[in-house]
Amino acid sequence: MTERRVAVVGFDTAELLDIACVTTTLVMANHLGAPARPYDVILAAPGGGPIVCGSGFTLLSQQSLERLVGPLDTLVVSGGLAVERAAADPRLVGHVRRLARESRRVASVCTGAAILAATGLLDGHRATTHWQFAARLAARHPEVTVDPSPIYIREGNISTAAGITSALDLTLAFIEEDHGAELARQVARHLVTYLHRPGNQAQMSMFTAAPPPRDALVRRLVDHIAGHPDGDLGTVALAALAGVTPRHLTRLFLEHLGQTPGRFVRQARTEAAAHLLASTTLPLASVAAKCGFGSAETLRQAFTGRYGIPPSRYREAHAARRPRA
Repeated sequence: MTERRVAVVGFDTAELLDIACVTTTLVMANHLGAPARPYDVILAAPGGGPIVCGSGFTLLSQQSLERLVGPLDTLVVSGGLAVERAAADPRLVGHVRRLARESRRVASVCTGAAILAATGLLDGHRATTHWQFAARLAARHPEVTVDPSPIYIREGNISTAAGITSALDLTLAFIEEDHGAELARQVARHLVTYLHRPGNQAQMSMFTAAPPPRDALVRRLVDHIAGHPDGDLGTVALAALAGVTPRHLTRLFLEHLGQTPGRFVRQARTEAAAHLLASTTLPLASVAAKCGFGSAETLRQAFTGRYGIPPSRYREAHAARRPRA
């Protein structure tokens, strides 16, 4: 059995979730799928010492970054509060650059993009990072095209994930690439997360922006709609899920979202379709099915009504703008 060696690089004040979203997701894939090539996950740190995370918790690394050698299947660089100090450390950056040459796949999480940028690996590439850090990264590395919108970007064998938990989405995408969509689906279910979001879903989109917090019921339904666009999202079904009458549900949506449940669902499904059209090559019929539209024609009508162009033209425009790896 040949294992897929995955090295996650941490440093003092690294973000615990940046690391755990990757390691836990990969280990869960091992437990659930018993794939022919399971993941051998290693946490590496400068000197092989403990990592005092930004939260104050301490993680014990398993390998000295200096002594770690390839070949590696995947190299992931975490982010954290002191990432600028880490990115200015020539030894750390040099070892990340060395290991990247020996890795099939290279990725960063959150502000870890600053370390990859310091290695020069992102030069001439499009990359993302936490939206709050994007302007600073762009200013310090003008040779990198920083896009703060997507939750992750994949160009060739280099990937960058946005803020913190977007690492989970990127790792699910890796699992799907390595072992198929079914295992990725099982892992997502066991982690109690949505089946992984398309990479170019906006960090600050309607899927993550909560409605006014004073109504938890509406917030819960919005989360349900975002996570199950292909489910039964009729007003009657949503009302039953919420334990209220359809009439009361409509009143709640109008009060807190400014539109009826039916209109909100149609908007959510159309936006989900836009993400799939821009980030996949799925046939229109498959996109329609995944997003809860009865047919490709129904999708076309809804899409044209919202975006002013048919789905095919939208996909062509995004494909034309997508940089080549």
